[in-house]
Amino acid sequence: MASHRTSNFEDTPYIDPTPLPSSVPAVDELGVSSAPLKSVAFFIGEHCREVNEDFMLCKSENRDPAHCLKEGRKVTRCAADIIAKIRENCNAQWEAHWQCLEKNNQYYQACRKPENALNSCVLDKLGLKKTIPGTPEGQVPVHEKKRPIFTTVQK
Repeated sequence: MASHRTSNFEDTPYIDPTPLPSSVPAVDELGVSSAPLKSVAFFIGEHCREVNEDFMLCKSENRDPAHCLKEGRKVTRCAADIIAKIRENCNAQWEAHWQCLEKNNQYYQACRKPENALNSCVLDKLGLKKTIPGTPEGQVPVHEKKRPIFTTVQK
């Protein structure tokens, strides 16, 4: 005879009881999920380049997670800043793009039209241009191609 197990589901969220060090200022979370973050990831990277580089340099100095808490907070504040600016200036385009990503398993290639609208709005209103790191010089980035081809020709 099979034994019966009872399930124990907690209805209350887990709250870590360990307090942050007092030397680290508190910072709110970004308040967005993966699709909205992926939609503006390149703009966050461009806008927050300096604080991201400081954070990565700090991480390379010491493997202790507590060592770079201040730098990590700066990265979060910077990302929150650009998200607020995009929300204020290009919310309709941003929402159309991240909703498309959400419905298409977060594949960029399925959402090029709303992506182009978002890229144009962010460039016009915030002066940030989407650049993909590692794109060879002189080559048109995939998000700017007029008629991208997604398959390769077999010889």
